[in-house]
Formats: sequence, structure tokens, C-alpha cells
Amino acid sequence: MLPGVDLRDLLEAVGYVGLFVIVFAESGLLIGILLPGDSLLFTAGFLASQGIFELPLLFLVTVTAAISGDAVGYIFGRRVGRRMYERPDSRFFKQKHLRAAEAFYEKHGGKAIILARFVPIVRTLAPIFAGVSAMNYRRFFMFNVVGGLLWGLGVTSGGYFLGEVIPDPDRYLLPVILVIIVVSLLPSAIPIWLEHRTKIIAYARGRLRRSGE
Repeated sequence: MLPGVDLRDLLEAVGYVGLFVIVFAESGLLIGILLPGDSLLFTAGFLASQGIFELPLLFLVTVTAAISGDAVGYIFGRRVGRRMYERPDSRFFKQKHLRAAEAFYEKHGGKAIILARFVPIVRTLAPIFAGVSAMNYRRFFMFNVVGGLLWGLGVTSGGYFLGEVIPDPDRYLLPVILVIIVVSLLPSAIPIWLEHRTKIIAYARGRLRRSGE
């Protein structure tokens, strides 16, 4: 979720076209790492329950953007190849993110294309890495379609049904979005904690000692 941006206001301003562009970019362009993903689709589904979007058209836009964005990411990775590992860190690209996506891909194989849909940052880099590793495109396309459907329909439907079943849902939208952001970050945060927990705990204890002096 972008800091200082109200997703409801953003979606009402950009409409279907803007939603397509954001989901497309977040699915396969490096700049998409900075864009909201799960929270955006959830909010769009919520707005559909309020009559601002038409649910069937919303499904079509989100799924098409997700699948086509991943396809472009794959093509980019296939053409750029290993040169990505020589790129310096920048605001939109960091080597640590590429290595995390590579490890995720190696661990889960083809299923990573599906699972990555629900993991921020990895979601953007997984199709690119599939291209870098020269994964068979037919196999990639199958996983891409399944993942795009599960993510595009599933997260959006969650927002829609929340708006349908909860009285005065506007009161709960922001807390629910925050929960979604936290949950979506857990797959990335847990491995970091397990690998670096000793250093993290030592750092936290040091900070507490200094604050108490």
C-alpha cells in the first residue's frame, strides 16, 4: 500500500482503466514492486458491493491484467536473462529481492507462479525469474492462468462479500486492509525472522538498553 494514498479515493478516480494499469504493472514490471496489490483488489471488490464497480467487469479487468502482466514479465526475463544480476540497486530494483524470488522459485518450482500471487514483491519478480530461467512457456502459461484466476477472483470476492455481509462496512474497511497487508507480508517476514532472529533480538535489546539510560 502506498503511503499517504487512500485506495478508495484512488480507485474511484482512476476507474477500470487505472485499475488495469496498476494490476498489470504490479504483476510483471519492476516498478510494480512499489504498488499495492492484495489491498487494492480487496478495496475494488468492496467498492463493487457499494455499486461503484460492476463485479463481472471488475473480475474481467483484474484477471486479464494479472495474467497479461505476468506474461510480459516472463518475456522481459527471457530477453534480459542473467543481465539482471549485474544491475545495481535502485529505487525500483534491489538485488536482495531478486535473490528472494529466485529462492522462492527454486523451492516451489512451477507452483511458485501461483503461490507468488499472494506474496508482495515476489509476485512481481516470479514471472520475470521464470523467464530468466527459461521455463517452458506453455507450462508457465498454465500456472499463470490458474494463479491469475485465484488471485484476481479470490481477493476481489473477499472485498465484495465483506461489503455485502457487514453492516456499515465503511467503518471496517481500513482495519481490514491493514490486516490484509500484514498477512500478505508474513510469507516474506517469517523466513527473515527465522534466519536473522538472533541479530534482531540482540538489536532490539541494545535499543532498549540505550533508551533506558
